[in-house]
Amino acid sequence: MDTQNPSVRPHAQSRPTADKPPKRRHFGGLVHDNARHTTRFAVIGNHLAQHKELSLLAIGLAVYIQSLPKGARVDIKSLTARFPEGATRIAAALRELETHGYLRRERERIADGRIVTRTVSCNQPGHHRRTAAVATERTPRTVPAGPTSSAPRKALPAVPRPSHPYPKLLEAATDLLAGLRRHDSRLLLSACDTAHLAPGVAAWLERDVSPTAVRQALAADLPPEGLRRPAAFLAHRLTALMPPPPPLGAPATRPPAVLHPLRNCDGCDRGFRGPEPGLCRDCRARSAAAH
Repeated sequence: MDTQNPSVRPHAQSRPTADKPPKRRHFGGLVHDNARHTTRFAVIGNHLAQHKELSLLAIGLAVYIQSLPKGARVDIKSLTARFPEGATRIAAALRELETHGYLRRERERIADGRIVTRTVSCNQPGHHRRTAAVATERTPRTVPAGPTSSAPRKALPAVPRPSHPYPKLLEAATDLLAGLRRHDSRLLLSACDTAHLAPGVAAWLERDVSPTAVRQALAADLPPEGLRRPAAFLAHRLTALMPPPPPLGAPATRPPAVLHPLRNCDGCDRGFRGPEPGLCRDCRARSAAAH
């Protein structure tokens, strides 16, 4: 009775369960119930929708702005009227989007001479710079002959560079250059010229030169015959009048402590610097006069 049948094949040995644990089935989590959009939709990149640093309010605001048609108003007052969040939270979200490249503000002179600020929505930060670089690379460099052709613009002279390019230091330099036109209208600079000169001004500020002293060195004693290229003139002064560095052993210069963050006025949406959100100096003056 205890003799085994030799014609029966031995049973296959099962593998130890420790080598391959059993698969676990997930019964929870997200399930998509999607329908294809054919009208009234916007394409949003996952780099925005799943951004690891932007707040939820900033992501939602960016999605809303990207869904709007060209010419829509996206100033703080209009957004506050549209959404329940207050002006302070919306202004903070707009600053987040500017910091990460999803919004930028461009100043433009219109036909009547006024300078207006336009808000540009970028659905893919960095795309504008790459496109501009490709367009420049592909642009023919030959100048057609003829009396109406204009010669190519000569490159601006190089300017000094700071040893530590603090962002706030460059912001202070940019603001200083943008304000020169208020001291002398001949020193009106384009955005491109300002970006070229800003490191030179930052290098002066880094050497413990006050903004007032930098402004005086750049704007004083301008040539009486006028300036053909203000940016080239300022680049020369930034290099030729460069002050010496601080003495050895002196503490490293930090960004100016009095530099407040850039904000948008709740009244006119103009950019200004202040310790907290609110009204710019002109709107505060008008409000005080009205009361």
